[in-house]
Amino acid sequence: MPPLVEELPDNKVRLTVDVPSADVHHAVEHAASDLAESVKIPGFRKGKVPMPVLVSRIGKERLYTEAIESHIAGWYGSAVARTRIRPAEQPELDYELPATDDQDWRFTATVSVLPKPVVADWKQVQVPYAEPEVPEDYVEHELNVLRSTIAELSPAEGRPAKQGDTVVIDFAAGDGGQRDYVVELGSGRLLPELEEQIAGMSVGETKDVELDRPGDEESAPVQVTMKEIKEKVLPPLDDELARSASEFDTVDELRADVEQRLREQLEAEADEAFRRATLDRLVEASNVSVSGPLVDARTRTLLRELDNVMRRSGGSLDTYLQLSGEPAEALIARLREQAAASVAGELLLEAAADQLGIEVTDEEVDAAFTERFEDAEAVLAQAREAGAYESEREAMRLARALDRIAAEVKRIPPEQAEAREQIWTPDKEKPKTETKLWTPGS
Repeated sequence: MPPLVEELPDNKVRLTVDVPSADVHHAVEHAASDLAESVKIPGFRKGKVPMPVLVSRIGKERLYTEAIESHIAGWYGSAVARTRIRPAEQPELDYELPATDDQDWRFTATVSVLPKPVVADWKQVQVPYAEPEVPEDYVEHELNVLRSTIAELSPAEGRPAKQGDTVVIDFAAGDGGQRDYVVELGSGRLLPELEEQIAGMSVGETKDVELDRPGDEESAPVQVTMKEIKEKVLPPLDDELARSASEFDTVDELRADVEQRLREQLEAEADEAFRRATLDRLVEASNVSVSGPLVDARTRTLLRELDNVMRRSGGSLDTYLQLSGEPAEALIARLREQAAASVAGELLLEAAADQLGIEVTDEEVDAAFTERFEDAEAVLAQAREAGAYESEREAMRLARALDRIAAEVKRIPPEQAEAREQIWTPDKEKPKTETKLWTPGS
C-alpha cells in the first residue's frame, strides 16, 4: 500500500508506512548475517551460525532491533519520495518491533515539511535565448586536429624545441635514467616544470633541470640531453585527406559533418543553459524563498562535494581557500545561497509537476536504470531497498516538468533581456552573488 499522509498543524505531516513481509524478512536475514559475523559462539565459525542458535544466543529483540534500525531509514526515504513531501528536519519515528518476520509491519514518521510554493504563470515568463552559431575557427580547429592525427614527423632544422614538437631525449638522475625517450611536448606526459625547461633546448644541448620535491626533500637535479626534434607536417586539406581519415569522399562532406556535430554540441549546451535560466526566472517570478534544515543539509552536501573534488586532485578545502583567497565564511555563504536556490527550484518544479499531472511509471524508471547499468537487475533491487528507486522516479518527473515549462516560456533575444536589466528597479540596489541552480538532468 502507498504511504498514508496525514496533514498536521504547523506545516507537519504524519506518514504511515506499511512494510511488506518480504522486506521485513530480508531485513532480519541481513541483520542476522551481520550479527553472525560479529558474535563469537563456541563451535561455530563467524558467519556460519544457524539462525536458531543465533537467536538463542543474542535474543530475538536484539535481532529485530538491528533489522529495523538498519533498514528503516531506507523505508522512510522511499516513503518520502513516493509521497513527494519535503522534510524540513529529521523525523520522529514511532513503532513497535515486529512480532515475526513473515507478516507486514507498520511504522509512523512525523516530520515538519516545507510548504508548497505557488507557481507563477510560466507562459508569461521571458527568458533570453540565442540560436547557437558555429564559429568558423571551431570548424578549422577540428579539421586541424584530424590532420594532426595523420601528420608526418619531419626533423625541425635550425631551431629549438617548442610545444607540439615530438622530441627524443635522454634522462639521467642519480644512478638511474632513460635513453631515447620519445614524447610530444604539450601532451601532459611530463611534469610541467620539466616540460617547461625542455622547451627551448636545441639538438645536442644538455641541461640540468631542478625538480621541486614535496615537503622538506631536497630538489633532485635531472640531466636532460636533447637528441632529436621533430615537427608535424600536416597533410593538405583536400579530398584525399577526407578519404584517408574519415568515411567521406570529399573535404566538403567532411567539413559539413564537422560543422553539424559542432552545431549539435553547441545546441545541447545552449538548451541546458536555457533550462537553467528558465528555472532561475521562474523561481524569481514565483517569489520562492527557502531556509531551514533542508537548506543546511544541502549546504553541507555542496561543501562535501567541493572537498571531494579537491581531495581527488591532491588538495583540500584549505588549499582551495588559500588559492582562491576567499574567506571560509564567504564560501559557506555562497554555498548556502546555491543550496537555497536548488531547493527552491525543486519545490517549484514539484508544484508544477503536480499542477501538470505528470507521472512516471515503473516501466519508465526500470528503463532508466537498465540504460545506465549493465547489471540492472541487481542495481534495481538495491535502489528499491535504499529508496533511490523513488528518488529516480521523482527526478524524472521534475525533468519532464522543466521540459514542459521551458517549451512554453517566452523566448526573447539576449540583447532585449540585457536592455531590460539596465532599467533601474529597487531590487537592483541589492548586491547579488552568482548562483548555480540545480536542474533535473543537469
